[in-house]
Amino acid sequence: MNVQVLVTGGAGGHDAASIGDGLCRVAAGAGLTTTVLTGPDAVRRAAEEAGPGDVVTVHALYLQATAPAAAHLADPATRPDPDDLDVVEGWVRGGGGLVALHTAVICFDADPRWRGLCGAAWSWGTSSHPPPGPVRVDRTGPEHPVTVEVGAFEVVDEVYLDLDLCDDVTPLLTTELDGSVVPLVWARGVGEGRVVTDLLGHDLASITDPSHGRLLGQALRWAAGGAEQ
Repeated sequence: MNVQVLVTGGAGGHDAASIGDGLCRVAAGAGLTTTVLTGPDAVRRAAEEAGPGDVVTVHALYLQATAPAAAHLADPATRPDPDDLDVVEGWVRGGGGLVALHTAVICFDADPRWRGLCGAAWSWGTSSHPPPGPVRVDRTGPEHPVTVEVGAFEVVDEVYLDLDLCDDVTPLLTTELDGSVVPLVWARGVGEGRVVTDLLGHDLASITDPSHGRLLGQALRWAAGGAEQ
C-alpha cells in the first residue's frame, strides 16, 4: 500500500489538526495510509522517509524569515534550514510525488528551488488573497487523471492572487475574480517526479467538499505513480 507523508503546521489562521484529519480521510479513500509530520524540518524528513510510490503532501507554512517574510514569522524556532530543499528537490526530481496544498506555495520565502517544484510562489508585496468566500471552480485545462469526472463546483475558500508562476504551468482548474482568470490547480512532471499544486484547501470544509475531496484523492494517486498523463 502506498503512503502519504503529510506535512502540516506553521500556518496561522489554519486549523492544522482538522485539516490533517481531513487529508488523512481523503488519502484513506484513495488507498493510502498516512504518516503526519510537523516542524520546520518536516518537509526534508518527509522526503527522506518516503519510499518508491509514496507521496508527500505539504499543507504547511514554514518560513526562512528572509526579508520581507521575516515580518510574518511568529516564532524563530519554526525556521526551516534552506539546505533542506536540496534533499527535497533531489527526491522529487528522482521520481518522488509531491502534492502542494494552499499555504505550501508560501513556504521557504519563494526560494527558487521550492518555486520550481510547486510551479508558483507567493510574491511578497505583490501576492494577496481576499477573505474566504464562495469560489466557483471551473475545469478549463486539458484532460488529466487528476481532474477526471470532476466538473465545475463551488466551495468556500481563499483565492491566491498574483502568484509568481513558472512558465510551464498549465492550469487544470481556474476561477474568475474581478474579470481575471486565476489558476487554482495544475499538475506537472518535474524531472522523473510528479507534482500537483492545489491552491485551495483553506479549511476542513474545503478539503472534504465532495468535488474537492475527489480531486485531492485523484491528485494523491497520480502523484504516487497512478494513471499516466
